[in-house]
Amino acid sequence: MISKKYERVVFSFFMSLFMSFIMSFVITYINLDFIDGFLLIWLEAFIKAFACAFPIILVVGPIVSKIVRKLVIEGN
Repeated sequence: MISKKYERVVFSFFMSLFMSFIMSFVITYINLDFIDGFLLIWLEAFIKAFACAFPIILVVGPIVSKIVRKLVIEGN
């Protein structure tokens, strides 16, 4: 298993993986529909999206957490 001290990195990795996987598919489909070569075009878009998403989530994640903590009321 992975040490607790790497939790943020592991979370960022999987969040960016799933989000870029799904979003690249949806956007590629919206722009092109299912055309010949769709899978390769989508996978290329996914790799590029993941390469951007992972470092962005690493940097932006803690900022978003701070904003949410200020906005959310304790209790019910």
